[in-house]
Amino acid sequence: MQAIKRFSEPCIAQLQAEIQDAHGNEVFALGFLDKKGLVATIEVSARGREDKVLAVDTRLETADVFIHNHPSGLLIPSDADLAIAAQAAQVGVGCFIVDNQVEQVYVVTEPIKKQIHKKLNASAIMAALEGGGAIAKKLPAYEHRHSQLELMRLIIQGFNDDALVAAEAGTGVGKSFAYLLPALTYALTNDERMVISTATITLQQQLYEKDIPLVASAIENREKKGKKLKVVLIKGRGHYLCRRRLEEALQEQGLLVDGEYEDLHAIRAWTETTKTGSRSDLSFMPKEGLWSRICAEADCCMGMRCPEREACFVLALRKASADARILVVNHHLLFADLAARHEGAGYSHTVVLPPYSRIILDEAHTLEGAATAFFSQNFSRLGINRHLGRLYRHTRGGTPLGFLRTLAALVSAEPRLEALEAAIGLIRDTADTLDRSALELCRTEGVFRLTPSRERSIQAVLVPQFTALRGHLLTFTGRIREMLDQLDPQDEDTAVDWEVRAILRRLDTIGTICTAFIEFQDRTAEVLWIERHFSSSTSPSKGPWAVFTVSPIDVAPSLKDALFEPHKTVICLSATLTVADSFAYWNARCGLSLVRERPVLTGQFPSPFPYSSSVLLAIPKDAPLPDQDPYQAFVDQASLALVQCAGGSALLLFTSYEALRSAYTAAVPVLESEGIRCLKQGDDDRNRLLKTFLEDEQSVLFATDSFWEGVDAPGDTLRLVVLCRLPFRSPHEPVFEARCEALQKQGANPFMELSLPESVMKFKQGFGRLMRRSSDHGVVVVLDGRVLWKRYGPYFLRSLPKTRTSFQDFKTILRHIEQFLYP
Repeated sequence: MQAIKRFSEPCIAQLQAEIQDAHGNEVFALGFLDKKGLVATIEVSARGREDKVLAVDTRLETADVFIHNHPSGLLIPSDADLAIAAQAAQVGVGCFIVDNQVEQVYVVTEPIKKQIHKKLNASAIMAALEGGGAIAKKLPAYEHRHSQLELMRLIIQGFNDDALVAAEAGTGVGKSFAYLLPALTYALTNDERMVISTATITLQQQLYEKDIPLVASAIENREKKGKKLKVVLIKGRGHYLCRRRLEEALQEQGLLVDGEYEDLHAIRAWTETTKTGSRSDLSFMPKEGLWSRICAEADCCMGMRCPEREACFVLALRKASADARILVVNHHLLFADLAARHEGAGYSHTVVLPPYSRIILDEAHTLEGAATAFFSQNFSRLGINRHLGRLYRHTRGGTPLGFLRTLAALVSAEPRLEALEAAIGLIRDTADTLDRSALELCRTEGVFRLTPSRERSIQAVLVPQFTALRGHLLTFTGRIREMLDQLDPQDEDTAVDWEVRAILRRLDTIGTICTAFIEFQDRTAEVLWIERHFSSSTSPSKGPWAVFTVSPIDVAPSLKDALFEPHKTVICLSATLTVADSFAYWNARCGLSLVRERPVLTGQFPSPFPYSSSVLLAIPKDAPLPDQDPYQAFVDQASLALVQCAGGSALLLFTSYEALRSAYTAAVPVLESEGIRCLKQGDDDRNRLLKTFLEDEQSVLFATDSFWEGVDAPGDTLRLVVLCRLPFRSPHEPVFEARCEALQKQGANPFMELSLPESVMKFKQGFGRLMRRSSDHGVVVVLDGRVLWKRYGPYFLRSLPKTRTSFQDFKTILRHIEQFLYP
C-alpha cells in the first residue's frame, strides 16, 4: 500500500528525516491520527540496528499506531513484530511497517478509532427525577428530594471530569437512583462498560432485579434510538455450581456423610431447571463443606478441557458479560479482579471481569474491611484435614477412597499409597499438635497475636511446630507431584489431574502461611495472629480449633494503586463516610488521600427525613460508665424496661456476645410472659432471623456486630433502637492493635485517628437502623454515659442528624419515651 494513503505528507517527510538521522537503521515511533484518519504526527521513542529495534511501550496506550521501518525493504512482519502488534491491539493501537523511503506501508493491525468522551447533560438527566420526570412517573410514592438531585449533580461532574468522588448520602436520599441514572446514561451514550460494586449480595440482587430495570427502561425510552443496555449480575465463582464436580461427588458416595447424598441428588434435579446455577436460587442451603466440593472454584476449573463446558454456568456468565455495559458485582469479586490486574494481568482484557474504566462503589464505608479480608490468608487444622480427606481416606468399612487412589492406579503406583497414607497421618498429627499449642496460647482472651514481646514463647512453642508442618507438607506435595509427572499424556488435564493440583496449591498456600509465622519478626507490614473458634454444633467431639491468619496492616497504598489511580472515574457512596463532617478519616484509611494530580470531589447530602420531629434520642445521665461494676446489671434492667415501655418492636445492639446473652437471659422470661417474642443472634441463620423479626411487629431482636448495619425494618416493625455501648473496637483485636501501633510510630494519636472515628462511623450505622422511611417514628436510646461525660462524646452527637433529645435520669427518659411513642 502506498504510504500517502496512511500518512500526511509532512509526517512522511518527518519520518524520512528520522530514519536518515538513524543512518538507515530501524526506528520505532508512535503515530497519532488526524480527523481524516491519517498519521499526522509522530514521536520517535527508540532507534536500533539494521535488523532490530527496541519496541519501547511505555507510552504505547497514548498513541493511535506504532510504526517502525524495515531497512531491507521487505515489509513482512517478523515474529517479534507480531508479538508487539498483538500487545498493542489489546489497547486499540495499530501497527504499521514502512520502508526506509516511507513510500510503502504494510498494515499489520488497524488502529481502533479513539472514542470521543461524550459528557453528560446534567439538566436532562436530573429532569428524570423531577416531578413528572421519566423516573418519577414510575415510582408509586415519588417525593422530590433536593439532596438526591445535588448528589446526582456531583456524580455527573465525576463522570464528566474523570474524577474520583466520595459522597455521604443520608438515609432516604435515594442514592441508588442518584448514581444509576448518570451511570446508565453514560454507559449507553458512550458505549462504555462500568462496574457497580456492593458490599452485600442482597444489595446486588436489589439493584439488578429492581432498581436498574426501572432506570434502564426510562433511559432507553428517552433515548428513542433502539439502544438496549445489557446488565449482568456476577458473583464470585464459589457461588455457582460446577456440573462436572457434582457428577464426580455423586460417584464418590463413600466420601459423603449423612444427608449429603440426598442433597446432591436434589441439586442434580435443580440443574435441570436453574438458569444461573447460583446457590442462592436453591430452595435449601447445602452445608458449606458439601458446596465447596461441587462449586465452580477457579483453581479446579478445567476450562475448555471440561466435558461439561457446553453447559457450564460460569462460562455462560462470562459470555453474557463480554458485551454487557453494566456489571453488578460485590467488593470481594472486584478486589479479586483489581489485584490480578495490578499484579501484571493489565487493564485491557478480561481477567476475573471484562475490562472497564469506571467504577461505582456502594456501601463504601466497608471498603477497608473488605480489602483487608480479601488480602488476608488463613488456615486451620479443619481445613488441612478436609484437603487431605479429599486426597485419601477410608470409609467406615475400610474401603480406600480419594483422588490419590485414582492417581496411583493411573501411574501404577499403588504400593506408594501406604507411605502416602503414613505421610497424611503425620501431617494430621502435626496439625493437631500445633492446634493444641495455639489454643493454649489463646486460652485467656481467645486470640493471640505474634509480637516481639512474645518471642520466647513463639520460638519455643510455635516455630518448631510450624517448621515441622511446613516440612511435612513440602515432602508430601513433592511426592504427589512426582506421581503427576508420570501421567501418560492422555491422562493429563483430566479431572483427577486438575483436582489434585488444586488441592496441592492450597496445601502450598498453607506452607506459605507457616513460613510467614516462622518469619513473623520480618513481616513488618503484616499482622499475624491466632484466634480460637467454636463449632456451632452441640457435639463435644468437635471442640474448639485455632485459625492462623496473616493480614495486611495498611491497605491504603494497595487501594490507591489498584483502585483509584488506574480508573477514569471511581465513585464511592455510603450513608456513613464522615466523622464530624470530615472525610479525612475515610480518605486516609482507603487511600484516597494518597492520590495526587487527580480531581477528587466530596460532598455530604443530608437525609430528607424529618428526624427533628420523628426521632427521640435519649441518653440516661445516671447510667454507670462501662468500666464500672454496676454497668452490665444496669444494661440488663434498662433493656427490659425500655422494651416493655415500647411494647416490643425493638432492636437491641450490643458490642459483645456476653453482654447480649446477659441482657437476653434477664429479659426473656418477663417479655415472653407479656406476649413479646424474643429473638437472639446465633439462634438461627441471619436472614431467617431478620425475616422472623420483620414478620412479627411486636418482637425484639438482641443482636451484635453484623446487625449494626444492613437491617432494614420500616414502619411499626421497629420503634425502638437501643445502642447498649459505644462500638469501640477491642484494643486487643490483632489487626486493630497493629494499626494503632503503626500510627503511634508515625507520631499520630491512634485514639483520635483510628479508634474514635471508626467507632463514630459504626455508631452512625447503628443509629441509622431506626428511620428507613420518611413516615417512620421512634426512639434511639444510648446506654453509654461516655457520650455525655467524656471529652470525645460530642464527636458522636455531631455526627447524627438533629433530633428531639432527652438527656435525663433513666426514669424520666422512660416517661418521655412513652409520651413520644403514644402521645
